[in-house]
Amino acid sequence: MKIIIVGNGKVGYAIARQLAVEGHDITMVDSSPVALARADSTLDIMCVEGNGASISVLEEAGARTADLVIAVSNLDETNLVCCLIAKTMGAKHTIARVRNPDYRRDAALLKREIGMDMVINPDLAAAREIARILSFPSASSVEPFAGGRIDMIGIQVTERDRFYGVALSEFHRIRSAEVLICAAQRGDECIIPNGNFVPREGDKLYMVGTKSELQKMLRAMGRTQQRVKTVSLLGGSRIAMYLTWELAVSNTKVCIVEQKHDKCLQLAAQLPTAMIIEGDGTEEELLTSENIFEADAFVSLTGRDEENLLMALTARRAGVPKVLAKMTRPNYMDLVRDMRVGSIVSPKDIVANQITRYVRALANSEGSAVESLYKMLGGAVEALEFTATARSRAVLNKPLRALSLKDDVLVAAIARGSEIIIPGGTSIIQEGDHVVVVTNAHTFDDLGDILA
Repeated sequence: MKIIIVGNGKVGYAIARQLAVEGHDITMVDSSPVALARADSTLDIMCVEGNGASISVLEEAGARTADLVIAVSNLDETNLVCCLIAKTMGAKHTIARVRNPDYRRDAALLKREIGMDMVINPDLAAAREIARILSFPSASSVEPFAGGRIDMIGIQVTERDRFYGVALSEFHRIRSAEVLICAAQRGDECIIPNGNFVPREGDKLYMVGTKSELQKMLRAMGRTQQRVKTVSLLGGSRIAMYLTWELAVSNTKVCIVEQKHDKCLQLAAQLPTAMIIEGDGTEEELLTSENIFEADAFVSLTGRDEENLLMALTARRAGVPKVLAKMTRPNYMDLVRDMRVGSIVSPKDIVANQITRYVRALANSEGSAVESLYKMLGGAVEALEFTATARSRAVLNKPLRALSLKDDVLVAAIARGSEIIIPGGTSIIQEGDHVVVVTNAHTFDDLGDILA
């Protein structure tokens, strides 16, 4: 597909990197020659310098024949104008990043009135990701598939876990819930486990199943599943505002610590049910006097990764049951994983994954069957969702044990109508099924590609 990305900030670069790997024809537009130089030297893409809302610049970038224009500059209005012009010029599909909360209620109107195909909001997406993780207090990550009917969660293994030191073949024989362990990380090694795999302390495992079955399994393992009732947020960012709105649905009490007076007034006006505390959230006296670490969960959402990391570590040390931190710099991710801070949320990566799913859905309408893609363990492992079509006849209506799958490929879940199947050797794939496949360093265009 021919794709134009306007804005080479953190989000734009993450999107370009992910889509370029998948073989799309990418053109990057930005007014900063420094930003373009970085993209030009590290990615296999074309670069055009200039204002993305300019007709002549979009003409030079090829907007008239583009399959998709993605506007992710720092200004919402620039992104909206860019998409409007690109659609008028002939671009088939347009996506705009819109962060201002004032536009939150206008998403449907924007699509209808100016022909936009998708409105993305990194802050809202991050807030929803955090809310999903808080719904599984024992999990470090939660990813939905099959329209939210299947979840994949990540957990860190401890000696108290039921499957610690037990081969997965034995564990699955005695398991108390319909779940499947489908991926693991041990040190720097990423593994698609078979029945002989034995979990050790410190391993990160991914389990797939329905929400109810995953919660049943976590309870059987002795992991606390008590609902998060109180949350402390450090930093009154837009993510904090969106997250408070998301948590209000479950009547979760929210306390926000913010240092800037004007922002505190704005938060108090927008979030009447939240407690707003003005002060430096890194000061021990404030943390103690306001009982910030007495909450069921602590989320660090300041604009500085270093501060988020430090305060997340402090919260864990203080005994907060669930800790999350927002991170934007990729060079910090390995350090954070080694320190076992808790759950990490990266808005730019969430948006990059959202757009990759959308692009795959467009490709699906043109013949590909991949519906969504989720990268795990630093991108070394992928979870792909397929729709089984007639093109996939090589895998249809045959027991999985009879299929010759490629190395490091695991069929993790099948959604058939309202039924969710955690497959075994006798399970079959039928036409129309939604199938989740976990694979190590493979990217497939069709379900039939999983065969050796």
